[in-house]
Amino acid sequence: MALTDKDTDSPLYQQVKDYIVGRILSGDWAEHARVPSENELTRELAVSRMTVHRALRELTVEGWLTRMQGAGTFVAEQKPQSALLEIRNIRVEIAERGHRHDCRVIKLACEPAGREVAYALDVTPGSDVYHAILLHLENDLPIQVEDRQVNPAFAPGYIDQDFTNITSYEYLNDLGPLDVAEHNIEAVRPSALCQELLDIPPDEPCLSLVRRTWSNGLVVSRATFLYPGSRYRLAGRQDYSNTGAQP
Repeated sequence: MALTDKDTDSPLYQQVKDYIVGRILSGDWAEHARVPSENELTRELAVSRMTVHRALRELTVEGWLTRMQGAGTFVAEQKPQSALLEIRNIRVEIAERGHRHDCRVIKLACEPAGREVAYALDVTPGSDVYHAILLHLENDLPIQVEDRQVNPAFAPGYIDQDFTNITSYEYLNDLGPLDVAEHNIEAVRPSALCQELLDIPPDEPCLSLVRRTWSNGLVVSRATFLYPGSRYRLAGRQDYSNTGAQP
């Protein structure tokens, strides 16, 4: 296959990238499979070694490949991915990847609201709120710690749910329509508890997504989702075609 024979305006290095990604997405090259060497790809695709080198380098940076000194280039294990600002059910996200979701309930309790939590939920300090810490796993691998405070005025039965069989999303979503969602995202160092739950070293950075939601003017919950940086990524795409927005 000579890429120069293809009817396209894309530069050759991008054609090489598209070819490699296509082989990965088609299943021809599975996770951890060795990718042909630069010399092999140069001969197979009839392009220069410099072109192949650039394609492999960029795909490595983008997370499609891993390169091991002296061993070669391999298909990287694809990180689970979640929509950046779209609120979705983690069980569904994992199922769409063809994987199995499990949840471990670390904590589920009724607690008096401290000042910060009371402010976040718009309740009186000292009033009862529900607090859940849930560990979500994908094929037995911990990928998310969900730390959520819930307003009992919206979800009085939250404390009685079995979150090994139903997600917080599913339960809360069934109670009423979502009006507003507020998001804050930052890189953080994991607490000792999160290190233990996610089975990561103390120096591994994590991505923290804090979300508050409202329904019919009432604050529903404040949830912090913690993801290990080496296993997860957030992604988003916004269609501005009908908004008139300018770059």
